[in-house]
Amino acid sequence: MQNTTSHGPPRWRIIALVLVALASVAAAIVAVPLAVDVVAGAAKPVLEDVPGPDTGPECPVDARYVDEEPDGLRADVRSAWGELRAAAEDDGVPVCVNDGKRSNAQQQAEFDEAVEKFGTPELAADYVLPPEESNHVKGFAVDVQPYAAAEWVEANGQAYGWCRRYDNEYWHFEYDPAYTEDGCPGLLPDATS
Repeated sequence: MQNTTSHGPPRWRIIALVLVALASVAAAIVAVPLAVDVVAGAAKPVLEDVPGPDTGPECPVDARYVDEEPDGLRADVRSAWGELRAAAEDDGVPVCVNDGKRSNAQQQAEFDEAVEKFGTPELAADYVLPPEESNHVKGFAVDVQPYAAAEWVEANGQAYGWCRRYDNEYWHFEYDPAYTEDGCPGLLPDATS
C-alpha cells in the first residue's frame, strides 16, 4: 500500500514562491527613487588614500585616521557638528573628523602635494582646492571617517545642515543651515565643478 500522507507542499510550489518573492524584491528595488540628485558630468575616481592630517588623536574605530577636535570651525558650524555627532553616536555610529578647519598654509601644502602627484594645478584641483577656494579654510567643511560614519552622515546629515558635496569624495561634507529646509544640493562630480 502506498502512503498518501502529505509532508508539506510539493517542491514546485516552494520554488514558485521563492521566485515570486525574488521578483517582488527586484521590482521594489527598481521602484525606489534615488535619495540624492546627481549633477551631470563624469565623476573623478575616488582616491585610494584619503587625505587628512598626519598627526592627531587616533580615530578610536579605525586607526588609519585621526579624530580632530572641530575647534577651528565657525561657532555655528561647530554647534551643528556637535548635534550631528551626538545623533550618530545615539545610533551607535562613531564619527571621526579626519580633517576639519585648515589654515591657508595647510591647504596650500595639500594643494602643492596634489600638484606634484597629478602633474598640473588643474588636475590637482579635482581633489584638493587652492586655499582661496577651499571650504575647509573657510571653516565649514569636514572630512568624515570611517566609511560607515560617512554613510550615516550622508543619510542623516541634512537634518543638521550637513551635506556631501562631491561625487568623488565620499568623506567630504559641508555645512549650510539652509540644507535643513531646502535639502541637499545635487552632488557635483568633483570640487572644480
